Amino acid sequence: VAKDLGLQLTELRDRGIHILDKGRTQYFTLNGKTGHLVTAERIDREQLCRLVEKCVLRCELIVEGEM
Repeated sequence: VAKDLGLQLTELRDRGIHILDKGRTQYFTLNGKTGHLVTAERIDREQLCRLVEKCVLRCELIVEGEM
């Protein structure tokens, strides 16, 4: 995420990054040491998508301040 936004890790931490997942479970988090978007917990495809062939998890990344 840091690389994609063109930010240094310190800038990324200082901006107040929020990751919004649909639903109550937060599946993704931002690694503060690397700036990578990673899974926050194990994701069970069978539980989430059961009979759906294409399983997609969407999340939004909100960055405070001007870009």
